[in-house]
Amino acid sequence: MRGIILSGGSATRLRPCTKVTSKQLLPIYNRPMIYYPLNTLIKAGIKEILIIVSPERAGDYLNLLGSGRQFGVKLTYEIQDKPRGLAEAFIIGENFIDEDSVTMILGDNIFEDDFTDDINNFKGGAKIFAKKVKDPERFGVVEVNNKMEALSIEEKPLQPKSNLAITGLYIYDHRVINVAKKLKPSVRGELEIVDLHNWYLARHELEVSLVRGAWIDAGTFDSLLDAQILARDRLQNKLII
Repeated sequence: MRGIILSGGSATRLRPCTKVTSKQLLPIYNRPMIYYPLNTLIKAGIKEILIIVSPERAGDYLNLLGSGRQFGVKLTYEIQDKPRGLAEAFIIGENFIDEDSVTMILGDNIFEDDFTDDINNFKGGAKIFAKKVKDPERFGVVEVNNKMEALSIEEKPLQPKSNLAITGLYIYDHRVINVAKKLKPSVRGELEIVDLHNWYLARHELEVSLVRGAWIDAGTFDSLLDAQILARDRLQNKLII
């Protein structure tokens, strides 16, 4: 299993804080934000991790994290010149992934759960993680039956079929590379990760698990504050880096 942390983008919603740094380098209580997704992967036993960054901030990540030796892992870096969608990460990471399965986590997603079993027991296909939310129209939404089998997936639907938001943690087998290469850009001009989900869903190879603990997509000032409080009050004894 390989790991990818996607930490590109310009984070315009967090200006002026992100005018001179990356969102994922902002502090969340006593650690840079990227330490939290990195912790999620390392805790699950993933030893080789690719960090995808914007060209302006590549040096900052290298200065902060280096080779990863201090964490007991090997870190590799790649540049995403422009934010062309989450699914592009698998094209950028083609050589890194090779024939292995891959777990990708978004650099601004902070989880309370431990995903070690999910990652270590992954056999193939794809697996996504969903969380019940009050405002599903802001997210990708998965509809499931009473057996937690996926029925449909929609991106930011006006009339959501469920209240299950798809979080920023995904596991795929190596086929994801070729699937991503065949995707066509959406009206936003991006390669949408929901299209990857739907490819596996159409083949009955998409598994859905619920996130039990807290999950924060720290892309706004309010969620950034929520992440600070969560990190201070509940995450400190769960971090290994």
